Amino acid sequence: MASSAAVTEGQVLLRPAGPSDAAAVAEVWLRSFDTALPTVRRAHSDEDVRDWVRDVLVPRYDTWVAEADGVVVGVLALADGWIEQLYLDPAWRGQGIGDRFVALARSRQHSGLQLWTFQVNEPAQRFYERHGFVAVERTDGSGNEEREPDVRYVWRP
Repeated sequence: MASSAAVTEGQVLLRPAGPSDAAAVAEVWLRSFDTALPTVRRAHSDEDVRDWVRDVLVPRYDTWVAEADGVVVGVLALADGWIEQLYLDPAWRGQGIGDRFVALARSRQHSGLQLWTFQVNEPAQRFYERHGFVAVERTDGSGNEEREPDVRYVWRP
């Protein structure tokens, strides 16, 4: 879990995630994945995702949430030069939260960032490219659990 102070802008607060956020983080992840990637087969059940968020993502990663009026509307998880997860509640897309998460990630990972996204997720690709990430590798998906072609992006300061 992150140990830095919260970052506030407008009505949305970015703050380190704690154990009590795990259920809300999982629900954001599930809604976002299902909305953004309707053609991608999830490799894990809803319950497995909830368990993973509670037992792995929140306690072991530098995990942050975006909170609006006390409700978690986004999640960012970082690990040693990687954006491991960046998901927003579908109703909160396009409001600058993702931009703020990328800025936060850069401030916490000074030497650069990498991430994977699925090739079918063209909006995510445009988002990361707009933020200076460059596609450096494309795969056929044989290396991921979903067996979905993906692309690795890199950002260097």
